[in-house]
Amino acid sequence: MASVFPVVIVLVIVAGLMATSWVFTRKGPQQTLIRTSLMLTLACCYLMWAIAYLAQLHPLEVPRVNLALEH
Repeated sequence: MASVFPVVIVLVIVAGLMATSWVFTRKGPQQTLIRTSLMLTLACCYLMWAIAYLAQLHPLEVPRVNLALEH
């Protein structure tokens, strides 16, 4: 049985990348825009991955086997 452990591990990695993008963004007039763009991109990518992973882990509809096609 698969676990939710990879979701937590990837969340920690993404949070680390967000902190890194916050700290190491160059100073300038567009600093806030760049920080926001990087953090929003990371958050959206994480959410897309987590939803796809969890949807495969716990599907809403169980696959059905048609016994007539197996013969």
